[in-house]
Amino acid sequence: MSLKVVIIGGGSSYTPEILEGLIQRQPTFPVSEIVLVDVEEGVEKVETICQLGNRMIKEAKVNIKLTWTLDRRAALQGADFVSTQIRVGGLAARAQDERIPLKHGLIGQETNGAGGIMKAFRTIPVLMEVAEEVHEICPDAWMINFTNPAGMVTEALLNHSAHKKVIGVCNIPFNMRHSTAELLQVPPEDVLIRFIGLNHFVFGDRVYVGGEDRTEDVFQKLIQKEFDYSPANIMPLDWSETFIKSTKLLPNPYHQYYFQSETVLEKDLKAYEENGTRAEIVQELEASLFELYKQESLREKPEELEKRGGAFYSQVACSLMDSIYNNKEDIQTVNTWNHGTIPELPYDAVIEANCVITKNGPKPITIGEIPAPMRGMIQNMKAMEELVIKASISGEYEDAYNAFLVNPLIQDEKKAKIVLDELIEAHKDYLPQFNR
Repeated sequence: MSLKVVIIGGGSSYTPEILEGLIQRQPTFPVSEIVLVDVEEGVEKVETICQLGNRMIKEAKVNIKLTWTLDRRAALQGADFVSTQIRVGGLAARAQDERIPLKHGLIGQETNGAGGIMKAFRTIPVLMEVAEEVHEICPDAWMINFTNPAGMVTEALLNHSAHKKVIGVCNIPFNMRHSTAELLQVPPEDVLIRFIGLNHFVFGDRVYVGGEDRTEDVFQKLIQKEFDYSPANIMPLDWSETFIKSTKLLPNPYHQYYFQSETVLEKDLKAYEENGTRAEIVQELEASLFELYKQESLREKPEELEKRGGAFYSQVACSLMDSIYNNKEDIQTVNTWNHGTIPELPYDAVIEANCVITKNGPKPITIGEIPAPMRGMIQNMKAMEELVIKASISGEYEDAYNAFLVNPLIQDEKKAKIVLDELIEAHKDYLPQFNR
């Protein structure tokens, strides 16, 4: 059997990584056709990516047909897997998500706080359309979403679209596992971190190496500042001995926004004054990446791509597709329905959890109760996510305001309105649901 993979957002600078992953896995994941889909504004980028991809395919001596198109419906014909990696409004929209909250003394970040909510508002309606088209045109295809905020997007699609074969992925658990393996000087495939929580708000509560519990060793290394697993888009900060010993949890890099808020805000404001927003830095990095991609001599994914914050997303996505196709029943960390895995969260909520990956999709491994120190925080975050999804679909101002109000990085009734109003105005071209 030969497989067809469609990449929505094919002009992304990350695409060479997913192409590399598909090329490398061809013996076990026999993809014969890849179609890159993008929008009119992304024509030059997607064309550049396609040319590079075809050089990579030729260099690897594999038989894969790679094309690009702006016709999404045509691309979806006969698809087996559809990956989604879009950024509605591009990096210019992200810059607004970061700049406007910072202006009002709030953390400005693309997947957390006010910025993360606005990204969801712009993204969910577009991917709902994609999901409906997938369900109509290629109903047996799996949608693999790594568009942020991945957990909220995945929950919106699973609970509010007709298509149910949707899985969300993130590179944070992958980074945590590989950094932990490096720290303990063991192969990554021997490391299993038991994760509990939500996308970008997930904790590790146990670490196993070859079945042996090494949690305390990892906690000690973390206390002694011996390692860091922050991606390129997040400034690494130390965790105190008191935090680690008291919570007995392995935090992820995004937790600094919630538990080191003042320090992060201070550093973000300083970085903004000196270098502009992270989005503006990424725009420069992306421009240099695309200059590289245009070089005829380049026939592989360049190392410079790893400087992007989402590096290794594609490795996660390719491993997931490979495991579904081959019914590997291995364990991967993905975003999927809770279905009782965490009893304190709604049955149809989406969580980020270790799952057994089968041909019928992910089967989450039961975790049990949320550790007491973070139970209330995780429940509050899930309630906030539900409000964000509701507002994304309804377009009701009051729903949007409620989502802002309860977000832990805002929680100020006056600032919530001011920042919401400014962001809606800044993004009005991409928020048709709020402009009715």
